[in-house]
Amino acid sequence: MTPEFASASASAAAPVPSIPTDAAVSNAEFDAMFAGRPLMALFRGLGEARSLELARTAWDLGIDMVELPIQSEADVAALAAVAEAGRPEGRLVGAGTVLSTRHVELAAAAGAAFTVSPGFDPAVVRASTAAGMPSLPGVATATEVQAALALGLTWMKAFPASLLGVPWFRAMSGPFPQARFVATGGMDASNARAYLDAGVRTVAVGSALEDPAQLPALAALLA
Repeated sequence: MTPEFASASASAAAPVPSIPTDAAVSNAEFDAMFAGRPLMALFRGLGEARSLELARTAWDLGIDMVELPIQSEADVAALAAVAEAGRPEGRLVGAGTVLSTRHVELAAAAGAAFTVSPGFDPAVVRASTAAGMPSLPGVATATEVQAALALGLTWMKAFPASLLGVPWFRAMSGPFPQARFVATGGMDASNARAYLDAGVRTVAVGSALEDPAQLPALAALLA
């Protein structure tokens, strides 16, 4: 199986339109998507049934945004199932680990509302924007933050957040006060508050939602 999952999904995913490479793009839609939402759920490689179960746990807790990384055909199927289940309730379900324009096509065909990437690739950002899905690129350096802002993006995924550490976010706020960060990687109920207090807009949690002991603390972050 190739990383692009072409064998199973080629007929379902149509090519996305392109945006000229010299045109600015935007992911300002996240201003509304993330407003008042300090937590986002992230479920990786769990299959349809478990992903639906945990998405429901997140929604019941008050976490409206869910990200499902797409790294296999099964992941794309899980994304489609969760997106379909959440759509009537206004839940926002996005595709994660979007690494190529082909992944953008698969995400769009599965009904994703947005895309998330571990790194910053302008081609992926442009393809996702053209497909009607705001793109959340991953950054870990000042150079990447500056490049994303220059392209027209204000929202970024800081990854891996637990390794970058709380001081990184405080440092970035000096030269880049307009940058808005979603902290992803190693986040749970024990450290999310420290990152939010440091200026992070939203924290993405995954395995924490599978731990009943953490659910009350996560709920407290949403209060």
